Amino acid sequence: MRSWIAPLLLVPMLCLAPGLLRADNSVPATQTTWMTVLLNGRKVGHEEIQRQQVGNTVVTTQTLVMDVERSRTTVPYTNISRSVETISGEPLSFSMNTTMSANDTKVDGVLLPNGDLQLTNTVGGDVRKSVTAWPGGALLVEGQRLAMLTAGQHRGLHYNLLVYNQASQQPMNLDVDVLGNERVSFPDHVETLTHQRETLRRSTGDQVVDLWLDAQGNLRKGSLSMLGQPLDLVACTESCADAPSQSVNMMGSATIDSPRLITPEMLGDFLSYRVRVTNKAAIKPFINTDEQNVVDLGNGEWQINVYRGMIDTEDPPTSADIQPNAWLQSDSPIIQRLADSAAGDSVNKMHVMGNLSKFVSRYLSQRGVDIGYASALEVARNRKGDCVEYAVLLAAMARAEDIPARVVVGMMYVERYGNKSRVFVPHAWVMAWVKGRWHSFDPAVERFDSGHIALETGDGNPWHFFNATNEFGSIQIHSVQTFADLYTMPSIGGQAGGGSGGGGSGGAK
Repeated sequence: MRSWIAPLLLVPMLCLAPGLLRADNSVPATQTTWMTVLLNGRKVGHEEIQRQQVGNTVVTTQTLVMDVERSRTTVPYTNISRSVETISGEPLSFSMNTTMSANDTKVDGVLLPNGDLQLTNTVGGDVRKSVTAWPGGALLVEGQRLAMLTAGQHRGLHYNLLVYNQASQQPMNLDVDVLGNERVSFPDHVETLTHQRETLRRSTGDQVVDLWLDAQGNLRKGSLSMLGQPLDLVACTESCADAPSQSVNMMGSATIDSPRLITPEMLGDFLSYRVRVTNKAAIKPFINTDEQNVVDLGNGEWQINVYRGMIDTEDPPTSADIQPNAWLQSDSPIIQRLADSAAGDSVNKMHVMGNLSKFVSRYLSQRGVDIGYASALEVARNRKGDCVEYAVLLAAMARAEDIPARVVVGMMYVERYGNKSRVFVPHAWVMAWVKGRWHSFDPAVERFDSGHIALETGDGNPWHFFNATNEFGSIQIHSVQTFADLYTMPSIGGQAGGGSGGGGSGGAK
């Protein structure tokens, strides 16, 4: 369980360069814009956007500063992104450096002469380089500014932007609508601004960002939703941006009430959840797995059946599920030694996964609330963290033993969290491909049970976590039913009782 900072990785998409132009359309040598960050009307941070013309290039640097509260401990968060482009908006290079307490991660990208992208990921001191094709036509900050400045002259225009997201290291295809000029109120004045709306189409649902720009292309306000609450960036003075901020208590906003007490006996068997999602843009906020069946009942209503036995419905792993990456460094000698030692002499992959899960459960000696988001290698070295750190280490160790593994992000039932009781909280665990199926393992709580509801799987990149858990503010659980509860009534969306068998999930016992 941890604090989730979903919108922080969306900032490069939202925070366009200030884009100030002189009357002769030239770019000032240096221009700085300050913005205050508001969550549901409360100031929670600030951002500095600096734009410089250096010769025939434009360099845009965006620095976001916030404090995140975790378990009553305040942890500083800083995200610095930098893009270098030609004055016509052609991408040349970029970087993003994220610091959360003692953890520092960095990605550097350089466009090569042949059009490829050279990526360098530095996570926990581990440096990994790769070369991939640059998505043709993808834009960075200055390219977005120029496109939006031109489009803003045409009210009612619908157009597309292909932008490169440094956090996910993937292109994003945005649908953009020019909504026209609007009067926007600021603390001490009112401005007439052009309203444009960016929509990112995702399989799970749409992510919408509203932007208000002035006649020169300056970003004056940006808004999106985080955990069901409005997150706003508003242009202001430097003193306004630097004014004291409140910390962001993400876990307090992310807990979801349970309609009933769920006993250990119930958690050890089949459970059926009736869930309502108030975000109308959510297309499919939950995923099907070999232990979870999701039924769309319409009008934002969902039924989620979670089984202790296997339902054997999901596709087999791909090559990416076995490979090392910047967050799951399964080729690291440290992780390989830990995995070999924990696996023992067993050749049975289920036994190996059980041994690995039990090892990770004991290996983390300290619950580290000052850990922002650690990679498997960092966890192997410092032995600190919470559910995500347990999950990334176990996934990396599984891959080191040639067992395909994915990190799952979702929610888990707990009887008490802080001053709340009977709630579901953000959580992470691991699915491993064993005996032709995906089996779940949860080293953070030493066993997987039907109190786990999966939202998304990923490769350990934090983007997957923050992206999935952004829906927590719109999820409501109306009912939790056992097989016995459903036995005397018609099932909804299929034969719910079929999952009542007592087969193990593969979690460490």
